[in-house]
Amino acid sequence: MTGPADPERLTAWVHGRVQGVGFRWFTRARALELGLVGHATNQPDGRVLVVAEGPRAALEQLLGWLRSDGTPGEVSLVVESWDEARGDLTGFVER
Repeated sequence: MTGPADPERLTAWVHGRVQGVGFRWFTRARALELGLVGHATNQPDGRVLVVAEGPRAALEQLLGWLRSDGTPGEVSLVVESWDEARGDLTGFVER
């Protein structure tokens, strides 16, 4: 069982008009502010896949930003899943 300080892994599929609008840059900037590692990756179907690892509270804050009206573009849906951190990520990159 993980404690509040143990790193976790957030996988979020972001739906909407989120490609070509600075969404990945926005996500990277917010993640780096929170000290998270991971990536934001454009998908062929128009979604953006966000994978981030770090403390649960920081991941929940990132998820809140992804769902907020303050993101570039238009987010229609965010589907998230949670897992134990794998520790295989460094930095936060746009792909």
